[in-house]
Amino acid sequence: QVQLVESGGGLVQAGGSLRLSCAASGRTFSNVAMGWFRQAPGKDREFVATITGSGGYTVYAASVKGRFTISRDNAKNTVYLHMNSLKPEDTAVYSCAADPTNQAMAIMTQYAYWGQGTQVTVSS
Repeated sequence: QVQLVESGGGLVQAGGSLRLSCAASGRTFSNVAMGWFRQAPGKDREFVATITGSGGYTVYAASVKGRFTISRDNAKNTVYLHMNSLKPEDTAVYSCAADPTNQAMAIMTQYAYWGQGTQVTVSS
C-alpha cells in the first residue's frame, strides 16, 4: 500500500509559478515511479509528467514540456511538480500517482495508487 497526499495548489495569475508536492508513505519510495496527472472541468484526466524511482528518467506531456519539471527527494518520500509560465489552460485538479513496477509510463492504468488531488487555478 502507498498513501499519497498532495499539496501546493492554489490560484495564480497567468505567467506565474507554483510548486506542487506529493508526500508518500507505506512503501520503499525509491523503488516506485511517480506520476502527475490532471483533470480539467468537463475533460478527461490526462498525463502530465512521470519520474522513475531513482529520479534518473522523466517523461513529460507535450503541453507542459519546457514549462514544468518533475523531481523527487527520496530522503523525504516526496515528489514535486515545478510549474512555470502557467497558462489558463493549465487549470485543473492535479493528482499524483504511484507505480510500484517503476515503469514511469504515461498510461494511467499503470499507476496503482492515487492521491486525492489539489486544485490549480490560473487566471488570465
